[in-house]
Amino acid sequence: MSIDEHLDPIPDSFILQPPVFHPVIPYGTTIFGGLYAGKMVMLQGVVPLRAHTRFQVDFQCGCCLHPRPDIAFHFNPRFYTVKPHVICNTLQSGLWQKEVRWPGIALQRGASFLILFLFDNEEVKVSVNGQHFLHYRYRLPLSRVDTLAISGDILVKAVGFLNVNPFVEGSREYPVGYPFLLYSPRLEVPCSRALPRGLWPGQVIVVRGLVLKEPKDFTLSLRDGATHVPVTLRASFTDRTLAWVSSWGRKKLISAPFLFHPQRFFEVLLLCQEGGLKLALNGQGLGATSLDQKALEQLRELRISGSVHLYCVHY
Repeated sequence: MSIDEHLDPIPDSFILQPPVFHPVIPYGTTIFGGLYAGKMVMLQGVVPLRAHTRFQVDFQCGCCLHPRPDIAFHFNPRFYTVKPHVICNTLQSGLWQKEVRWPGIALQRGASFLILFLFDNEEVKVSVNGQHFLHYRYRLPLSRVDTLAISGDILVKAVGFLNVNPFVEGSREYPVGYPFLLYSPRLEVPCSRALPRGLWPGQVIVVRGLVLKEPKDFTLSLRDGATHVPVTLRASFTDRTLAWVSSWGRKKLISAPFLFHPQRFFEVLLLCQEGGLKLALNGQGLGATSLDQKALEQLRELRISGSVHLYCVHY
């Protein structure tokens, strides 16, 4: 693909923002496409062992310094009191509104954490280390938020911008928020992961990564114990197609925008269900392939190859 070749137009909902690793605090960044219902921000980090103060995560309406921008959601864990807690609030026209206090924050000095911010239509939900912690009703329109700012006594390992699992009906459950693993030897390409129990209905395979600068292809295959390959998902950068490939070589093209572009982040979700697998790319469901339950249970290996750098492989 030449440098000046025109890329397919992609709706904002298909564009995922690359994760940020080890940012210098204080840190601020534009949120690609802004915030909308179904967007999730994931924060991985460590509370310093000698943390005696606080840190804050602000979802802002702009990034200027003067005048100070409005803050739609201010998330402020505090450690300098006898009982650590979180303060949530909204800043509008330079004035703080009535704060909301949430006691019992599950963050400890010297310990790692994973915080998920899930944005719904009317409120933001926050989970800490896999457990729901709080919800905060919007006081400013979510559509105004375009900036993330992090400051205070915190060490940040990664910031991720993700979408809700499109296969989960409603918005009661959190998306698949598995940590990113930067420079993990387990994620070298080609990558092979064992599936000791095969696949079963409800299981989700998650693959997140970055397409390399001069890509050729990307392949995700599922193999059974006899090394047969009953399921293959293949992206070709030569003809810019995405297809299911059967074990006998037959292709079934997937009709959707081609989302694998050089130096762009991507997320693949495969949902196992009775009768086969459903596919989603960058938070959008794109179709399914048929496979009976017995064949799914016999799958024993997940293999990933091609022109990508992997950040996350979970199942």
